[in-house]
Amino acid sequence: MTERTTPRGPSVNRITTVASLGIVLVFAIGGAVWSTEAQAVFDAVQARMLHALKWYYVAIVAFVLAFVLWLGFGRYKNVRLGGDEERPEFTYFSWFSMLFAAGMGIGLIFWSIAEPLSHYQANPFAAEGETAAAASTAMRLAFFHWGLNAWAVYALVALALAYFAYRRDEPLTLRSTLRGAIGPAADGWAGHAVDVITVFGTAFGVATSLGLGVQQIDGGVSFLIGGAEGRSREIWILAGITIVATISAASGVRRGVRVLSNMNLVLSFMALLFFFGFGPTRHLLNLLVETTGSYLQNLPRLSTWTDAQEHSGWQEQWTVFYWGWWIAWSPFVGMFIARISRGRSIREFVMGVLLVPTILTFVWLTLTGGTALYLEVFEGRDLLTPLGRDITLPLYRTIELLDGGVVGRVAAGLMVVLVATYFVTSCDSGTLVIATILSDGADEPPMALRVVWGLCEGALAAVLLLVGGVAALQAAVVIAGLPVALILLMIMVGLVRVLREEPAAPREGLKTRADCEPWTGCAC
Repeated sequence: MTERTTPRGPSVNRITTVASLGIVLVFAIGGAVWSTEAQAVFDAVQARMLHALKWYYVAIVAFVLAFVLWLGFGRYKNVRLGGDEERPEFTYFSWFSMLFAAGMGIGLIFWSIAEPLSHYQANPFAAEGETAAAASTAMRLAFFHWGLNAWAVYALVALALAYFAYRRDEPLTLRSTLRGAIGPAADGWAGHAVDVITVFGTAFGVATSLGLGVQQIDGGVSFLIGGAEGRSREIWILAGITIVATISAASGVRRGVRVLSNMNLVLSFMALLFFFGFGPTRHLLNLLVETTGSYLQNLPRLSTWTDAQEHSGWQEQWTVFYWGWWIAWSPFVGMFIARISRGRSIREFVMGVLLVPTILTFVWLTLTGGTALYLEVFEGRDLLTPLGRDITLPLYRTIELLDGGVVGRVAAGLMVVLVATYFVTSCDSGTLVIATILSDGADEPPMALRVVWGLCEGALAAVLLLVGGVAALQAAVVIAGLPVALILLMIMVGLVRVLREEPAAPREGLKTRADCEPWTGCAC
């Protein structure tokens, strides 16, 4: 095979840089100046889009899960994401830490108690809300929204990026994943448009998450030291996170991001030990086994359910919104996962990306959300009132109910630190992804590019916090997920085409490099 010799130097793509910066500025200024009007427009477009295309989002995510499982356990499972003799750069512990931190970490902390409590109040699968049966269903639905389907979307984009970048020697940009489907056209305007969409989704996805997460940190600080929550303190918190994240991004994946991700996983285990030790331990163990089994039994039904008969509107608010959000984030998370997964086989990649974070997610949801539901259902503690007042409160209120003394306050402080460190890893990962795209897939993007975009992420989040435009831009990110959902189809088509050029696996289970590139038209 004639390998491509794509330059890996720290050059900057002027077309995608100017276009991305222009679009980001337009949406940021528009969201700041006309925040109310922008939110109304984006909410209306999002509602109509999710309602009209609900069937498509449900079908594409279900198909992506089946496709990724086929890749991981089918005939191409031994293909290596790199050279035949190449081996992974990171240990399993560091790899899993970075996977979890970039993909789910902060959002999971934010929703792990709030979402089960919301489903406990009402959901279309329970005859009556606020009952023990509704609580069981609530946990199953939380597993579904944060489980295999979400990680399959990330895995597909990440696998395609890693395959084309490290086995086909293409730039590590989303346009490269289209080469198998549209050939050289990926280098033209279509490729530029795909990269700009990726930058847009990454920039505003990270900025909106920063804005929402800072509010949760502020709520934890108020819980610990008192005082009213306010914008001034949130801006100071955001400034500190932005500075640390920018330093981490400037240090690169091997140093800053890896170290912070490892620390995140250690802190997460410490937090889980608190819930496990001070919570209803036996109940939680039973709940984990029962809910996992219920989730697996109901996975086919949930993955294809479209609420066609009842039209309750619940699915658009929850499942389809989640699917749109995961799809919108998939280029950002997928590119980061690809960057840290070089040298692994497709089977190892799929099992690692799909199964390990899902298991960790289930454990987290059980110990946190399961504890909150136990306190609400079996001990009569009121967690629904704090949920209605402020979505950030149930987490700290649950900790307080488990232990109102020194240990509980230490645990609450640990959660505040954990939220902050997860936000740092999300921010620095996003910064590295944007810099990589704008430098045409350079392994080490220019330092100045990383620093500038790191500071821009924080500034953008600060503006949105001050003018109340976070919700509007959150809706805009989900809307941007629609073209990405179409790109997912092209990625799958392209992968099937190029993987057919991989020779059959020898008896010992190894794969060898393809002899040609299918888009060049050579005879194989």
